[in-house]
Amino acid sequence: MEPNESLEDQLIELQTRQAFQDDSIQSLSDELAKQQLEIERLGQMVKLLSEQLKQVGTGPTSNPADEPPPPHY
Repeated sequence: MEPNESLEDQLIELQTRQAFQDDSIQSLSDELAKQQLEIERLGQMVKLLSEQLKQVGTGPTSNPADEPPPPHY
């Protein structure tokens, strides 16, 4: 702000800046909320995939020694 600006001009400039900052903060907050939901969704997917891998690992061929040898033996 320049010293020769009127008080009203300075007030308008400050209000304009605050409105822009308020909008920016709201946009960032909205984006953060979306990212948090995505992180939670991905966490649930990782948990589900981990459980599925554990089930596959406990299947009938979980131990390599139990598998029949390849045909070339």
